[in-house]
Amino acid sequence: MTGAANTDFVYRFEPGRHQAGRPLLLLHGTGGDENDLVPLGRMLAPDAPLLSVRGKVLEGGARRFFRRFAEGLLDEDDLRVRADELADFIATARDRHGLASPVALGFSNGANIAAAMLLRRPGALAGAALFRAMAPFTGSAFAPGEAATPAASQSGPVRALVVSGAMDPMVTPDSRLRLLRDLQAAGVEVRAETVPAGHGLVKADLDIAGPWLAEALRA
Repeated sequence: MTGAANTDFVYRFEPGRHQAGRPLLLLHGTGGDENDLVPLGRMLAPDAPLLSVRGKVLEGGARRFFRRFAEGLLDEDDLRVRADELADFIATARDRHGLASPVALGFSNGANIAAAMLLRRPGALAGAALFRAMAPFTGSAFAPGEAATPAASQSGPVRALVVSGAMDPMVTPDSRLRLLRDLQAAGVEVRAETVPAGHGLVKADLDIAGPWLAEALRA
């Protein structure tokens, strides 16, 4: 099923066998779309509803969730706006489809905007599996003079799985460590793993993510 929310996101929704359970929110990398991660999501979470969103920003024809100035140099002002917009979309989609708070699975650009939501919009996500993510903000997640969003009530802790590639040329060790620090400072329970890979996904990612997602989606 495809549709567009009032925040103008194109997305794909697939009901799960356990519709009352947590959905898996799928956030693609640069150049992807709402179809890219659906097979992976269904493999890792066979019973969960799937909500897969298409990024609205175009970079040389490639879809992204927010702008950047160069590789590794993010447009943080745009990221703040886009993260809030996506969080608002999630609330709309939850109402439309009768969904619980989702757990995100994001890759690269999709993982970065999921991390930004964890930092800026507590309660938008119940957790997130972040593959090849970097720290979304060089400083605070909030712009000068901007008030932090109050945390929404949660039935349990917000968890994040951060899986990095040991040979990833796009994510520096400093950015990875800053991401872990920022998430922990925001009260997120973080599990960090490193696999022998570059920026692309490998089987080891799936071996780690499968059991973690099974637990996170039950929480």
